Amino acid sequence: MKTNATNADTSKPHAVTFAHMSDTLDAVTMSDSSDAATASGTPRAFASSEAADLKKTASAPSSLAHCTLCPHACALHDGQHGRCHARVARGGNVVSENYGRITSLALDPIEKKPLARYFPGSTVLSVGSYGCNLSCPFCQNARIACASELDVPWREMTPTELMNKALDLAQYDCIGIAYTYNEPLVGFEFVRDCAQLAHECGLKNVLVSNGFINAEPLQKLAPFIDAANIDLKGFSSHFYHLVGGEIAPVQRTIEFLAQTATCHVEITTLVVPGMNDDLQHIDQLAAWIAHLNPEIPLHLSRFFPQHHMAKAQPTPRATMLAAQEVASAHLHTVLLGNM
Repeated sequence: MKTNATNADTSKPHAVTFAHMSDTLDAVTMSDSSDAATASGTPRAFASSEAADLKKTASAPSSLAHCTLCPHACALHDGQHGRCHARVARGGNVVSENYGRITSLALDPIEKKPLARYFPGSTVLSVGSYGCNLSCPFCQNARIACASELDVPWREMTPTELMNKALDLAQYDCIGIAYTYNEPLVGFEFVRDCAQLAHECGLKNVLVSNGFINAEPLQKLAPFIDAANIDLKGFSSHFYHLVGGEIAPVQRTIEFLAQTATCHVEITTLVVPGMNDDLQHIDQLAAWIAHLNPEIPLHLSRFFPQHHMAKAQPTPRATMLAAQEVASAHLHTVLLGNM
């Protein structure tokens, strides 16, 4: 099936404005800006007693602390941040510095995550922080994804506060929380704690991620994720080298979630001119997804100039249509976004 979607959410906040909602959302920014909808407040010192014992990811016997969250395996001196800008070495451990630090909060249609085949017509409370463990030159939301704690406004929010906001939005068909905008898994501990609490509250959890995570933390989180859209940014080792990662861990993430019976999976590929728009490349990518399950929806999202590629040209519409045609030979649902 070939379908045109209005907008694929390439980790870009694009909130929906609803009348009479400001009191319910409190500090939530409801905006149609192409930039991140940033939460109000100024940076404060980290102080989340609720999660004090939940942030350790690894301990090291030497002077270096080793992060085990993603394949970068950062080895850090005390006080040094990892490549993601969101994790830091403290006292021999790597901890989540961005725990509960919210830069973006908005009520979004589920279709903007994008999820085309999961509770269509519903909404989710989308939440983001700062940081990412990849370095895409075409990043569509670099203002927060490439930021550290001093680069962007944020406010602290506990998992309980976030759940209460989502529950208050039930009248707007809000079914749960979407962890999105920046790379949510660099703040793994906050996502995990929120996801567990969400299930206790009867809410759904949606993960929008680049999938660049190690197997062990993914396996711990997967039982709490009800739906995921994973960015498969390209389909070669060379391409993933350009974005500062590796393709194999992302494939493993997609495979694992696709095999998780309680998780609905969709995939997004941002089609960037001259980088991953070759039709043979698209064909191989779609064929690989189909070997997992041809029912997995693929969102092909149109690139617009951003970040280090601000002077590049948008992806031609003809390229998008051709890519959709090629992918549709393998997959039942191929949607075009940002058209």
